[in-house]
Amino acid sequence: MTPRLRSTTMLLAGMVTAGLALSACGSDSLDGSGSSSSSGSSSSSSTSAAVDPQLAAGVPDKIKQAGKLVIGSDASYAPNEFLDTDGKTVVGMDVDIFTAVAQKMGLKAEFQNAGFDTIILGVKSGKFDIGVSSFTINDERKKQVNMVSYFNAGTQWAVKKGNPKKVDPDNACGLNIGVQKGTVQIDDLTARSKKCTDAGKPAIKQIVDADQSKVTASVVSGKSDAMLADSPVGLYAVQQTKGQLEALGEIYDAAPYGVVIPKDETDFAQSFAVALKALKEDGTYDKILDKWGNASGAIGDFQVNP
Repeated sequence: MTPRLRSTTMLLAGMVTAGLALSACGSDSLDGSGSSSSSGSSSSSSTSAAVDPQLAAGVPDKIKQAGKLVIGSDASYAPNEFLDTDGKTVVGMDVDIFTAVAQKMGLKAEFQNAGFDTIILGVKSGKFDIGVSSFTINDERKKQVNMVSYFNAGTQWAVKKGNPKKVDPDNACGLNIGVQKGTVQIDDLTARSKKCTDAGKPAIKQIVDADQSKVTASVVSGKSDAMLADSPVGLYAVQQTKGQLEALGEIYDAAPYGVVIPKDETDFAQSFAVALKALKEDGTYDKILDKWGNASGAIGDFQVNP
């Protein structure tokens, strides 16, 4: 699986729990406070991090003079980046992480909502200083820009609390499994179902919906025996159902997400790796992932172009 390597349909598929918990998103606070905004598009975060003088000194002059880090992000992928209830403020796990990174560099983070397919071009053209939008790191992207790893995402299954149907992802033959339209998990279920029928067992019945919040609700109601989704999406859904669901098994087919930085700014990219490591060491990084229900995606080695 390669999260955020998706079709136009997948751009809509990212709004996992919009119907479940937009009112709750971004309201849980970490220690300290901080926010940033821009005309027409804005971001808000309660994350706070102390300025590191060495990191601040390494910021490119143009960005340093502006005093802000302009970040392109497709705000349609809860809980990583999505619009808050006001319809314009960008919030989410990535927002909190990179607001803290910017603060380490003595900058304010300004998230600007943009189409996913336009962000790398926007970074290359100078429209955005960096891009943060759950970009999976791959060779094609590394040819165009620098990428710094900060999170691992894969596929995660979820079931009702206690797994009353005793669902086994490796033997889900004959079960009703919820899945969002247009996602790579459709292919996953199709392949699993074929193994069932090839062995003379009942096929897996896919309960497909274009809205992930409805997929989640189908498991809560018992219409579906389980569901599977991108790990940040699935784990956030588990968190927002407040104990009605639980994660099943481990994340698999994991791949790293990376922040997008101009190709000619390798030193600046290295500064991001150093800042992320510092946030890991002081506990801020893990605290943010815990806040958004995604501790299992944490990494400890932040690399430039891994």
